Amino acid sequence: MKILMYTVREDEQAAIKHWESLHPDFQVATNTVPLTADTVDLAKGYDGIVVQQHVTIDDPVIYRKLHDFGIKQLTLRITGYEIVDLKLAAENALVVTNVPAYSPRSVSELVLAHVMYLVRHLGIAHANSRQQDFRWIGLEANEIHNLTIGIIGAGKIGSAVARIFRALGSTVIAADPIHRPELGDTLTYTDHKTVYQTADIVTMHTPLTPETTHMIDAAVFKQMKPSAFFINASRGPVVVADDLVAALEAHEIAGAGIDTIEGDSRLFSQDWRGKPLNNAPLEKLLTMPNVSVSPHVGFYTDAAVANMVEIALDDVRTILAGQKSRHEVTE
Repeated sequence: MKILMYTVREDEQAAIKHWESLHPDFQVATNTVPLTADTVDLAKGYDGIVVQQHVTIDDPVIYRKLHDFGIKQLTLRITGYEIVDLKLAAENALVVTNVPAYSPRSVSELVLAHVMYLVRHLGIAHANSRQQDFRWIGLEANEIHNLTIGIIGAGKIGSAVARIFRALGSTVIAADPIHRPELGDTLTYTDHKTVYQTADIVTMHTPLTPETTHMIDAAVFKQMKPSAFFINASRGPVVVADDLVAALEAHEIAGAGIDTIEGDSRLFSQDWRGKPLNNAPLEKLLTMPNVSVSPHVGFYTDAAVANMVEIALDDVRTILAGQKSRHEVTE
């Protein structure tokens, strides 16, 4: 059996080789390009494919050719599956799978890093220090155990965030239609409005759907406390980026930690030094000392990278064996 993996990074190769060593009946080939109408022919002669990319897979030609090549699945080694046209996939008998939980700890630990950076005013301290201003004015901080952490979306990642902050002594509240009894007294479930109005930290952990697109807008920021910090380590389009900038400029919130922002798919993971970003909200956020920006690296730990590769390849193997993957996604 032969599998082709698109858009493979060098840091994924060790995990791929390890998986191959455990499954000698499979050969895994890799390339460094996304799956598009121009590159779909590379999949000819393979039994399965694995994809990780931000480029939308929306051309019907891609799905038709994959079907004609005899490929039965389209496996993503990422969580977000909005890049796939599920209707076209179904019409061409392609089973779509994703990696829903490659390492909840990886994202939750990045959230903790952003929170600590913001709560201890390290961005402001660094900006002042670069000018040799070492005064303490404006740097008095709250202690984490005295803060209320508000989570929007307490799934696998949101639950991991809850456990970390509860272990630090924080009060944790969450808005999620699914209540997980295994969390016990880790958090208290409430509604979105209560999270926005009472939390000292509001952190987003929702999937990107038509319902969650732009769910955080000017009206939501106006509900938050002026002392609150906002974190987005979920999907960029969940937040109206211009409204986030406006809320920061109007001091409606105290700061923000951003691991993803609308339009980042063409920017993050690339070197843009000396080039215009053509993303006005991001350009503004990068100038603000009360904003912490990371380039969508919440997932990027050694454990998470290995898990993404292993789970994706296991899904291909399962489907090719005529079995049903538990990671299948449908409309």
